[in-house]
Amino acid sequence: MTQPFQLPDFYVPYPARLNPHLEEARTHTKQWARDFAMLEGSGVWEESDLDSHDYALLCSYTHPDCDAEALSLVTDWYVWVFFFDDHFLETFKRSQDRDGAKAYLDRLAAFMPMDLADGFPEPTNPVEAGLADLWRRTVPSMSADWRERFSLSTKNLLDESMWELANIDIGRVANPLEYIEMRRKVGGAPWSAGLVEYVAAEVPARVAHARPLGVLRDAFSDAVHIRNDLFSYEREVTDEGELSNAVLVLETFLGCTTQEAAEVSNDLLTSRLQQFEQTALCELPQLFADFALEPAEIAAVLAYTKGLQDWQSGGHEWHMVSSRYMNKEARATAPLTLPFLPSGPGTSALDLRSVFTRRSLELRRRSFTHVPFERTGPSVIPEIYMPHPLRLSPHLAHAREESVAWARRTGLLEPQPGDPGSAIWTEEKLRGYDFALCSAGLDPDATPAELALNACWLTWGTYGDDYYPVAFSRTKDLAAAKAATARLVALLPVDHAEQPQPVTAMERGLADLWVRTSAAMPAEQRTEFRATVVEMLESWLWEVDNAVHHRIPDPVDYAEMRRRTFGSHLTMYLCRIGHEGRGVPEEIYASGTIRSLENAVADAACLINDIYSYQKEVEFEGEVHNHILVTRNFFDIGYPEALHICHSLMNRRTEEFEHIVATQLPLLHADWKLDAEARASLDTYVQELRDWHAGVLNWHAKCRRYRPEDLRRSDGGLAAAVLGPGFGMAAARLSPGRPGRQEAS
Repeated sequence: MTQPFQLPDFYVPYPARLNPHLEEARTHTKQWARDFAMLEGSGVWEESDLDSHDYALLCSYTHPDCDAEALSLVTDWYVWVFFFDDHFLETFKRSQDRDGAKAYLDRLAAFMPMDLADGFPEPTNPVEAGLADLWRRTVPSMSADWRERFSLSTKNLLDESMWELANIDIGRVANPLEYIEMRRKVGGAPWSAGLVEYVAAEVPARVAHARPLGVLRDAFSDAVHIRNDLFSYEREVTDEGELSNAVLVLETFLGCTTQEAAEVSNDLLTSRLQQFEQTALCELPQLFADFALEPAEIAAVLAYTKGLQDWQSGGHEWHMVSSRYMNKEARATAPLTLPFLPSGPGTSALDLRSVFTRRSLELRRRSFTHVPFERTGPSVIPEIYMPHPLRLSPHLAHAREESVAWARRTGLLEPQPGDPGSAIWTEEKLRGYDFALCSAGLDPDATPAELALNACWLTWGTYGDDYYPVAFSRTKDLAAAKAATARLVALLPVDHAEQPQPVTAMERGLADLWVRTSAAMPAEQRTEFRATVVEMLESWLWEVDNAVHHRIPDPVDYAEMRRRTFGSHLTMYLCRIGHEGRGVPEEIYASGTIRSLENAVADAACLINDIYSYQKEVEFEGEVHNHILVTRNFFDIGYPEALHICHSLMNRRTEEFEHIVATQLPLLHADWKLDAEARASLDTYVQELRDWHAGVLNWHAKCRRYRPEDLRRSDGGLAAAVLGPGFGMAAARLSPGRPGRQEAS
């Protein structure tokens, strides 16, 4: 039978190597599985199943340097997780027993105690017994911080089985952003990254949650998953009717051929690997300096990074040799050898040709060679799908005057001595921007005081978003940006008595807003709200860093950081203040369902902003942070084609929001057995998100910030002197038409 597509040339820059303790791991793990009743009599596996899966070979490729004991333990973990997956399928997926499935998953947390002295419940099945044994053997050598992180990633991996259960036979193909988000949860690669820490080196707790480590983990995970999707397309999609596959997702979304979707999937895989490299080479050194890491801590982070690289190449080699995957026509990966390169069994994934393929080189080149201030012409605004009716606060006029008066008092409307970057706004501009109109739509039920405060936050946040590019990005002064950001973060103490004296206009504005907003909050809520502000501030540094390197971001990294630079979580939180739901456990707001709901509507709003602001950012400000520009760069297409893709993605995210509300929220209600009061509170929160979305669109359509006449009046001639070549790029490689969607023109 002919394969559905020709496998592309993969970017595999790291050598795959084979652990010499392979046979010992094979022998050990078979006996371990038998001891815990996972083989004969389990109703799930026979010995022949385990032999054909050969998880010892997978682990020997992905962990080539560890000793025999560590390799056997890690192999046992993989045997356990794959057995769990098949056991869950046989016990709950086939019967659609949601109540039984939730009780089964809830019990597993008890088999991962932070303190082994707390003991374990009596296991009732092989999954519980195996987990207790693995936990007992693994955690003594790891810190409490690692135990918490690995326990959480294991719990997330298990809990997302409920998401899969809900989507069986639903017949729905995810949109690309939704797919990346959900694939990380159900695909297991973030969990694998936790085991890399056990094998290679534990990441220091004080940087474990910093952006660079998160990006390394996520880029690693995405590349692992997309690679698997390319090799398993024939089995999953053609033979099994599976809908959760990156190639199928892109094929459906772009309306292109399977071969074209495979090539785009491989480009995305390459982009994620190049993001991994960019983070390792540029962001890790900054992290080491910012946190003043000790040499041993630096060595641990680097060993962990190398461990992720080993897993990446080992995983590729596994797919190349496994009979489980579509690899008959894959290009051999070891035609070029040099004396100083490793050789022998398990090194075939090193392929210098893959490092220098036209596609991988071209993708990297385009990311660093964009000419700023190119003439774009006016932004084209297509019809935007908005199913949520707009509601406006009756206190709009009051908020307008209060927010303008506040900006005047804090000094945002006049140049500050010694700070040329502060000469960016006038009162005329601010009144045209009309942030109170945005607030009136975001939170139509707010009191007059709440609405005015919300408008002041939008005023301050947008001022900062305008200030950082002028003061730091154009001058490529990352050190100054970090110093300014550290000062702003210091103005957000949980204890107000520790707030330093503000100096600049930006500092005065933030200091005032922080105290006014958080004064009545309990410490826990104040900490949570503070995190949303810090998240936005640190994302502005990420934009400055890209400007310093003159780099258009990777599309996945951009989409995820865009929620932060747009202040999505901050402004959503502002709308929730005073409206917090009663009877809703905090775990509900942290659940995958609510996070997906928030991310879907946040992405739709960010795309609205980038569609409206394209000319402002690309032509007049020389920015590299815009969804349309990122899409142009990734696909090597023109503005109309990129606009069409972004417009389709925006509408699909809105449709996803509606889908979650209609199908997943009722399941959340049922799984948690929420009472009427709690359900009403969640319904109120969903309405707040609808208001937030509709308010964002209404403001963009009516404010005086993005129209060509507003841009020329505001520009002062700067862009005209440095405009790049005329608009126009090469024709699109793809024809991403989609029925029912308006074409960009």
